[in-house]
Amino acid sequence: MDLAALGECLATPACVITQGAAGLIAGFLLFLVAAGLTLIFGVLGFVNFIHGSFYMFGAYFAYTAYTLTGSYALAILAGTVGAALIGAVVELLIARKVYDADVLLQILVCYALILIFDDVARIIWGDEFLSMGMPEAFQRAPFFVLGGVIPPFYLLLIGAALAIATGLALLMQRTRYGKLVRAVAQNPRMVGALGVNTRLVYLSVFMLGVSLAGAAGALAAPVRSMTIGMGFSILIESFIVTVIGGMGSIAGALIAALAIGLVRSFGSVGFPLFTEGLIFLMMIGVLLVRPQGLLGRPVREL
Repeated sequence: MDLAALGECLATPACVITQGAAGLIAGFLLFLVAAGLTLIFGVLGFVNFIHGSFYMFGAYFAYTAYTLTGSYALAILAGTVGAALIGAVVELLIARKVYDADVLLQILVCYALILIFDDVARIIWGDEFLSMGMPEAFQRAPFFVLGGVIPPFYLLLIGAALAIATGLALLMQRTRYGKLVRAVAQNPRMVGALGVNTRLVYLSVFMLGVSLAGAAGALAAPVRSMTIGMGFSILIESFIVTVIGGMGSIAGALIAALAIGLVRSFGSVGFPLFTEGLIFLMMIGVLLVRPQGLLGRPVREL
């Protein structure tokens, strides 16, 4: 514990900006993964424990596309679409068969898929750590704001994450598709009785959710090494975000993800050996006050 270092950082604009930017980056990337997780759970009631694997595939697909084309834009597209296509296969062949099953069975099925996906990735890309490297367009001098350092690539990540978050919110709140998804989440039988193909809606929601994880993996590829099983740690953090923000609440996921990113960034200054503990303490504190999460709906007891 080094409270003096934390206090000095908070009193220094340069440190606040540098750590704040790093925290926002981590938070926005975590939000993209957690948003897909909470969307799938909120609509399908499926505990998608393989969500981290789609983050891993997004990063690997982006790495491959960038190696072949040298285009980071195509790399992001490849990571997003690749994860969505794998998600479609998983939903059609496996996930939809256990939507109404016990949570334990869902987790066991997902765990088996995690092991399978890890082996598939190992066969294709090998066991070694891989690194995409910073795209040439962003190999520039950082910006300095009040002495704080902000790499140009950070601005892209923040802008892309904000754009995706805004687009997702507009899609769910302002479009016919969003209204249909919310209706299916509330009463799928009634919606099906009205002639809507609910299975197709389920498929689209699952693909949308996992594509967000793939996009996060692709966006993070230049600044994070790729290795087998890399999705597990972010999966745990995504579940923490979902619990803190509230099951099914995308807005809650955004607030929780940014809070976790900032706590981790500033916590590494004052509590370098207890950073993860701070996150779990925050989760416990929220659950003690609001068991349903920050923006989750209270569960009615029958």
